This record gives sequence, structure tokens and C-alpha cells, in this order.
Amino acid sequence: MKIHFIGIGGIGISGLAQYMKYKGHEISGSDIADTVITQKLRKLGITVTVPHNASAITNQDLVIHSAIIRPDNPEIVEAKEREIEVLARREALLRILNTSKVYSVAGAHGKSTTTAILTAIMDGSAIIGAESKAFGSNVRYTTDNDVMLFEADESDGSFLNSNPYCSIVINAEPEHMEYYDYNYELFYESYKTFIKLAPCRVLNAEDPFLNKLIDEIEAKWLYPSRDITNIEFVLINDEPHTRFNLKDLGSFDVWGFGKHIALDAALAILAANESMDIEEIREKILTFKGIKKRFDIVGAEHDSVIIDDYGHHPTEIKATFESVKEYALLKGFDKITAIWQPHKYSRTVDNLEEFIKCFEGAQELIILPVWSAGEASRDIDFAEKFKRYNLIMADNITRANNTITIIKDKEALKTLDKGLIIGFGAGDLTYQIRGTA
Repeated sequence: MKIHFIGIGGIGISGLAQYMKYKGHEISGSDIADTVITQKLRKLGITVTVPHNASAITNQDLVIHSAIIRPDNPEIVEAKEREIEVLARREALLRILNTSKVYSVAGAHGKSTTTAILTAIMDGSAIIGAESKAFGSNVRYTTDNDVMLFEADESDGSFLNSNPYCSIVINAEPEHMEYYDYNYELFYESYKTFIKLAPCRVLNAEDPFLNKLIDEIEAKWLYPSRDITNIEFVLINDEPHTRFNLKDLGSFDVWGFGKHIALDAALAILAANESMDIEEIREKILTFKGIKKRFDIVGAEHDSVIIDDYGHHPTEIKATFESVKEYALLKGFDKITAIWQPHKYSRTVDNLEEFIKCFEGAQELIILPVWSAGEASRDIDFAEKFKRYNLIMADNITRANNTITIIKDKEALKTLDKGLIIGFGAGDLTYQIRGTA
């Protein structure tokens, strides 16, 4: 089948495109700009058109588009004129995953990490919303079995179409409420439906919403505060690991730092234990090496470490920052510098009071301009709101070797080359902090 993906540069659509390519389909796609993702897709033999253009639609059998693509997109218009079937990503999932035994991971936070840990433990194909450092991609394909380890998405309701054999829910914290018309009942009902679709369920019993379902839904329930014990943060080959005991299953080591890492790993372990021996799980989880842009150590010297982190919601940033403090302590660093590029004006304004609390323990906070993601600009007085910190308002950063330079009005304000330096954001900060901007 010839399939065209509109918005192929997005992490979710690119994952489906790669998976269908590996399955033997002829794939093409388009996006508004060339990116690292589109360049990688071309290397796989996928034709990518930039920007969107009606000429990209020729003789395809099916067109699949991401959630943000509008009906007046020239390629959608052309496809409909040619009477080619057009499906949104969430609709296409029903067909793509319909023959797989899907371990479907959902939640506002921790989905990518939990799914990636699951791919370390279990054999099977995988589609993740981030790049696993263990296999250098967001997609893994195998014909050895019909297992699919899948990061599900609640933001457009598409998790309901993921054909879950096992529903794994880390948390059900409301986000992306615009899709649900800010109707919380509808949001929670969607989660409940997702859980009930699967015969196998692994759920966090201490999530406020999920806790209400304990008497109603049969599942493997994880009570993190009592089931996860003896948490330690250790360095193994100078890399961060969390060590913990899970229920009566013994001790596990997993790459990364933090209670949230232990939670994600525990859910993955319980899901895998449905079909795997616990000793095999204990060994295989050691092959997890983290995911790109999540506590991603992108530079290390004896007196400094640079970390890139995708965290852009206060819950994520807080959890990661606790890990940062533990890591700095073990490494013997007495200075932590946080660089934050707020992501979206709406998210920043809606969660401003929580963002203000995120960076407690940083010796220095550098705030970059908001990455708008296409939103209209809004006035936010960062200097006033974040005055409790040793604050620098900057325009951007540059990196040479393991030295970061802070730029304001095209002038260098200062350089950073000591201690732990971490960047938070889902915009282009990732390229700045890696020195590839």
C-alpha cells in the first residue's frame, strides 16, 4: 500500500510512518520544515516534501495526517479531489494496531520513559514518543512476535484507538483539556474507557482518579508509597541509577534518578511480569539507557555536567529537578544552574505559580524567551515573578565544548563551565544546549 503522512516531522506521525515502512508499505510524507526527524526519514528511503504542497499527492492509497493539520491543507484538499481516503492519526491507529498485542502506556507524565523501559524488558515492536538511547530510535520493528509496546496519547483521545491488550496508566492528571472542551467528566470517562478496553491492566492506585476505580476495576494495582521501598540513588559506571525494592519481587536497578523513575519502572515490571519471569525482567531492565532529551547527559567533564531535559510542565520539571539535586550531590558539585525555555504562553500562564516553585535549590536560574509553538504572544513579567532566584533573563545560549555562553542583545553576559547545568524545555533549547543550533 502507498501511504502519505502529513505532518511526518512530528514524533508521533514519524513513528507510524517508520513502522509502516518496516512492514513493507511505500511511504511518503510532508511537513512545514526540514528537521532532524525528516532528514532521518529520508535516510530510510521515505520521500519527504517540504513545505506542504498539493504536488506531494499523486497515486497514494491512503493519506494520514496529524491532529494539528487543518482541513484546508493543500494536500488534504488534493487527496479528497482524487478520492483518496484521508484519516486523522487517531483514526488510522485502529487499522495500524488492529492485529497487534498492544501494551498501551498512558498518562500525563512518564509515558515515554515507561514505554522505553518496557522495550528494554520485553521483546516486540515499539512506537515511543521519544528516542530510546538503547536502540537510537523511537521505533523498533520485529516479526518475531505480535507484541507492540506503544506510547498512547490522551491529548486527542487517540489512546482509545490503540487496541490495548494491556492498559498501563501512570497517572490521569488533566492536561490537553481543550480537546475535551474543558469537560473533566468527559476526560476521566475517556481514561476509564481506555482501561476497560484491555483484559490486562496495570494501574497506579495512588493517582487521585484511578484510586476511585479500585473497587470497580480488576487490575494489577501499584501502591507506590508502600510497594516501592528502599529507594537509593547510585552511580553505576558513573551513570545515574535508581535502586529500589518492588513488592515481594526483590531489588531492581534502573537507569535514571528519582522516585518517578522507580514508579515508571515498577509499572513496566508489573506489566512484563504478566508474561515474563521476574529474574529475566531484573536482568533485562539493566539494558535501559534512558531516552533522548529526558535527563539526557550531553556533556561531561570531571568538574561539570550538561543535561538536556524535555520537561515543560511543572510536574515534570519538579520531579526531574529533585533528581538533579541528588545527582549533583553524588557527583560532588556545589552549583546547579537551571536554564528554562518556557513552552507555550498558555501553559506558562496557566501554571505560572507552579513553575515559580520548580527551581528551588538552583544557585542560578536563566530564563529564555517563551517558545510560542505558534501561539500569540502574551505579557509575562518573569523578572518580577521569579525574583526569588539568582535570575538572568537572556535571549539564547551557545555552547563550545563543555562551556555554555549566555547571550543577551547579541552580547555575551557570562560563561558556565562548572557544576551541573541543566536545560528544560520542548523548544529549540535542545539544539542550543547541544551546540547544534
